[in-house]
Formats: sequence, C-alpha cells, structure tokens
Amino acid sequence: MFMKDEIDEYITYIKLEKKLSKNTILNYKLDLDNYVNYLEDNNIKSFNKITLNDINSYLQDLNKSGLNPRSIRRHITTIKEFHKYLVKFKKVKNDVSINIDVIKISKKLPTIVQKDEMEKILDVNLSSAFKYRDKAMLELMYGSGLRVSELVNLTIYNIDFQNDLILIEGKGNKERIIPMSKYSKEALELYLIERNKLLKKGNLDEEKLFLNNHGKGITRHGFNYILQNILKENNITSNITPHSLRHTFATDLLNNGADLRSIQELLGHSDITTTRIYTHVANTKLKEDYIKYNERNEE
Repeated sequence: MFMKDEIDEYITYIKLEKKLSKNTILNYKLDLDNYVNYLEDNNIKSFNKITLNDINSYLQDLNKSGLNPRSIRRHITTIKEFHKYLVKFKKVKNDVSINIDVIKISKKLPTIVQKDEMEKILDVNLSSAFKYRDKAMLELMYGSGLRVSELVNLTIYNIDFQNDLILIEGKGNKERIIPMSKYSKEALELYLIERNKLLKKGNLDEEKLFLNNHGKGITRHGFNYILQNILKENNITSNITPHSLRHTFATDLLNNGADLRSIQELLGHSDITTTRIYTHVANTKLKEDYIKYNERNEE
C-alpha cells in the first residue's frame, strides 16, 4: 500500500473514532500529506523505513522554512498520533516518533479590547436588518465570551428568552448552557424582529440564527469581515480579532471578582490551565494601572 493510501485510511479512522472538528481533521490531512511528500522526496517509500532522524530532519526543514513554533508543534502532534495509529494496527513494529520532544511555546498574552474601543464597536447604527444582526452578534460575543464558531453555529432554537439562557455546542460537540446578558437579550429581540427581512424564498425555514445576504447562516469569515469593517469605520487600529472579544469578556469577569472555575465553565475550557492565562492579563493590566496612576511614580 502506498503511504498516501495509509494517510487516507487514517483520516477515515479519526473521522469515525474521534470527536474532532472538521478543521482539525483537515489540518491533520494537510500536515500528513506534507510529511509524506517530504519523505518521498528523500526516497523513503514506506513507513517501516522511517527513523527518528528522518522525522527530526523533517522538523528542521519546517523550522528553516520559517514556520512558527506553534504550527511546528501541531505538526509534531499530528505525526505522533499517526505513528501511534500505525503501531496500534500493526502496520509498523515500533513507534519511532516516541522520543520527539514537543516544542515548548511561550505563552502569548491574549489581546483585549480597551473600554473606549469596545464602546465604539458596540455602538452600531441600527439603519438596516443587517446592522441589527451585527449589533446582536457583537453583544453576544462580548457579553457571553463565545468562540466565533459557536456564534455562527447558533440556531433560533438555542436561545431561551424566558430563562435568559443560551445553549452552546462547543469543541468536540460538548454542550454548555450559559446566561444571556440583558444587553445581548435586548439586541437579540430587536434583531429577531428584523430577521425575516433576511430570509430568501426557498429558504424560509433556515434555522441558523444569524443570516448573511443570501439568507443562509453567516460564516466565521463573514463575521470577521464585519468586525474589521467596524474597526475601520471607527478608526480603531488595534489588532482586534473575533477572539479578542472572548478574551475581553473573560478578563473583565476576572477583574470584577469572578473566580477561575466560573470563567472556565462559561468559556467551555476543558482544562483550567487554559483559563489561567487570564490571570496574567489581569496582573499585567494591574501593573500598568499602578505605574500610570500612582502619584509617587510621577515625582
């Protein structure tokens, strides 16, 4: 069997056996195709012939190409998981990837949106049904800390107005229920009045909550495009992304006394160590405020 056929079998396997997102599976496929191309270019035609030196040479090649450490780490994870699979199903005798050291990545503090910038972003001119939609999406992103993928996958049935709750389907199809802020609720109620104007003939039963100009569910790219236009309109030059709204939500909660466990639940983090990065953000802001506002520092 050719190596690329083995890759295809593996991708089919993880689709059936593991609860991974479509993007994760796509990344696995792209990483492994790149891996096999390198091996074949170096006259390695079978996974049984691969050595640890071959894998290390491949990783060095990725590093020389200018690929960032985070992406290289993803490649390492992909290769390790694939070689485990090869051993498990007795396609090779030994796991030659077992001694690879995963590259350590320094934690980059998430970008947060400043208060005056957030006020400008949320101050949407409600001049059309699309603007009501934009306002509702932004209020939900900031007010609930959603991932952009969670936002665009919301349906009209995920919102419980009676109890002010939202049902979220997060990573790995894990569901969580989070409260809805009064600002989000108000913006959503106004948007739903306008939403019918966005529906198109032949698609009147669309269940996605937020619709694009074709009457279908808006995409991640579509939301990012809307956000970037709002930033330009307000002359905001900060490097703000959809994820920045989620970071700002979490940091604001922490600064106002919420405990990490509560923030973890709201964000849908499976591991609290992921949530702890917000303590670094809060501590950095605290230090900046101390330097800026401490009168003795001005003497």
